[in-house]
Amino acid sequence: MTLTIGSLRAERGQKTRGSLPADLGTTTVEVPLILVNGSRPGPRVVITSGVHGGEFIGVDATTRLAGALEPDEVAGQVVICPVANPPAVYGGRLNISPLDGVNINRVFPGDKDGGPTDRMAAWLFEHLIDGADAYVDLHSGGIDQHLLDFVGYRLTSDAELDAKNKAMAHAVGYERVIYGTSAADGNSHAAANRQGVPAILVETGQLGDRAPATVRRLLDALYRLLHHLGVIEASQHVKPPTVPPREWIWTGEVESPVAGLWYPDAVTGDEVTEGQGIGRVIDPVDGAEHKVAAVSTGTIIYSMNGLSVRPGTHLAAIAAPHH
Repeated sequence: MTLTIGSLRAERGQKTRGSLPADLGTTTVEVPLILVNGSRPGPRVVITSGVHGGEFIGVDATTRLAGALEPDEVAGQVVICPVANPPAVYGGRLNISPLDGVNINRVFPGDKDGGPTDRMAAWLFEHLIDGADAYVDLHSGGIDQHLLDFVGYRLTSDAELDAKNKAMAHAVGYERVIYGTSAADGNSHAAANRQGVPAILVETGQLGDRAPATVRRLLDALYRLLHHLGVIEASQHVKPPTVPPREWIWTGEVESPVAGLWYPDAVTGDEVTEGQGIGRVIDPVDGAEHKVAAVSTGTIIYSMNGLSVRPGTHLAAIAAPHH
């Protein structure tokens, strides 16, 4: 069965590399794609990275995976998109696009008649994600974010889909598997779930890390996931996880109430209780201090390391083990 995306084609047993234009209204960007059409039938798996700028591990790992995967060792089809949001990756260093200031991972599945970032999201869904058998979106702690590696998935109203999400998340082999209780928001994997596509989020590395050891950690995880999905057979690439996965649940996100300078008193990995002070936002003009408290009890999974914040900036995300 031929794998066709736009003008790119990969016959069975073939790997094709190229890029496709995405019309964002105000500009057109080239989206890089590697299509690996296996020599045997199997699922279609889509892997994206570079949804945000300043998150380098996934971009590196997917590029290496695309080079290493050979069609004769693949059952099914693997679609790899190392830079899913070129404006943010090449033109910015944070999770918003320099074209319109929008975080694409809040607006999936997008709007083909909307602004540039909405159009980018809609393009990714139309060309890559719709109709996939499994989808994995790779992220990192950005250049201003401390983060503990974790896998995220959502609960939906579909028990079969939930089981697939959970099994994929556990197959990654990270210690923390954190689920959200709804698939109603604009995150990539949640929006994919709403289209009936099993999907997870994988977060690896922090603070703009691009170290080979961190990339290797994610590559090992991707091989485990592809093996779980039946895409590759057990090989020297498929290494068992070093720790058993443990289920966690998101309990709350802390956002900055104002613009200013962020001085944290609690950091990633710290256990906090609801109402506990976790830092201050200082107005650089008059020195006014806005105290910030934890909105829930649990462990800080990721937190803001950057100094300058604006209203709505995520200062901390909190999760707790699910017993």
